[in-house]
Amino acid sequence: MTTTTRVQPVNDTRDPILRDSLTLDSPQKVLITAGSIAALMMLIYLLVTQHLSQSLLLGIGLLLGYTLFHARFGFTSAFRRLMAVGNGQAMRAHMLMLAVAVTLFAPILAYGTTFFGGPVAGYVSPVGVSLLVGAFVFGIGMQLGGGCASGTLYAVGGGRSVMFITFIFFVIGATIGAYHLPFWTEEMPAFESFSLATSTGLGYTGAWIVSLVLFGLIAWVTLVVEKKTDAPKMAPVPSARGWKRIFRGSWPLFAAAIVLALLNALTLLTRGQPWGITSAFTLWGSKIANGLGVDVASWGYWQGANAAALDASIFADSTTVLNIGIIIGAFIASAAGGLFKFTQITAGNFAASVMGGLMMGYGARLAFGCNIGAYFGGIASFSLHGYIWGILAMAGTFLALYLRPLFGLSVPKSSDSVC
Repeated sequence: MTTTTRVQPVNDTRDPILRDSLTLDSPQKVLITAGSIAALMMLIYLLVTQHLSQSLLLGIGLLLGYTLFHARFGFTSAFRRLMAVGNGQAMRAHMLMLAVAVTLFAPILAYGTTFFGGPVAGYVSPVGVSLLVGAFVFGIGMQLGGGCASGTLYAVGGGRSVMFITFIFFVIGATIGAYHLPFWTEEMPAFESFSLATSTGLGYTGAWIVSLVLFGLIAWVTLVVEKKTDAPKMAPVPSARGWKRIFRGSWPLFAAAIVLALLNALTLLTRGQPWGITSAFTLWGSKIANGLGVDVASWGYWQGANAAALDASIFADSTTVLNIGIIIGAFIASAAGGLFKFTQITAGNFAASVMGGLMMGYGARLAFGCNIGAYFGGIASFSLHGYIWGILAMAGTFLALYLRPLFGLSVPKSSDSVC
């Protein structure tokens, strides 16, 4: 007798779908070859035209994309599941990821040098109106857009059609946010940047201990909430078995959490900054606007240190290279699992993607980053703003739970057997 199982779809906006088994389709060998050739060509171009660090970052980006897709490691869905039905499985994976990250970041930041001898700096940003508004807006946007910044990139790599819409409007929103940023940062109230390590006298060892305690407390709270709400479990993901699972997912969330933390630390050691995504979106949008005749160079955002990036090739931008790697890595991962295909675009998810992309782009610029740069990178760098970003993004998620059905997007229900 054949049984059906509800499984987690690639398309994050849909309910779990029915499949006869948890096995994957055959690898899409032509697509794997195409993705590998694209990665190789990009690597050769970077080796010839850019510093060696850019080639290393491309490799890191490929691994990031491969990991994100294989584990369906989401920030959007993790927040939504916790707020909607109390499921904290993915949030506990976040806490593991952050615990590994701070353990690796602490000595790197304390030592203060990269593989290439350059300086190292974490993401430590001010706490003010700009952060509060930006993170809240981003939280709403990622629930409407169907993915956060990293989710948008790996979903584009996996062929999820509607995410191309989210991606385009993400870039537009980030560009508008850059134009407005001086108002939010210079005319709105804000406190100075605050680091658990350097602003408290704790040092990196003390901040590391405090961070681990906080992560443990948050993980414990999610377990309490889960028990109290009798939350449905996460749907399984179709996967190969044994060692083949490495190449044809799905990976356990805890394994992906560790890998992502390791790759973020490698990024810090390679370029002197943690992993980020949305600054490249701002750069791309600004270059396009500049080509259309907009005087982008006069914007406050593009003054000082940022001015050089506006004039240089996008391939000299390390965040751009990481983003390209993520898209290609996710593309190869989806093809390896036989999962790459373009999905349907409806009027509802199109409108939600437009709004979600604009809100995420604008919010990320105001909040000094997205789920990666502000939340992951900020907390890993011992910055207070990373924790506040997470709280405000969670509040935005809560509001978005009431907005998603207006666009035909699903919300986990307590009566679900899986979510």
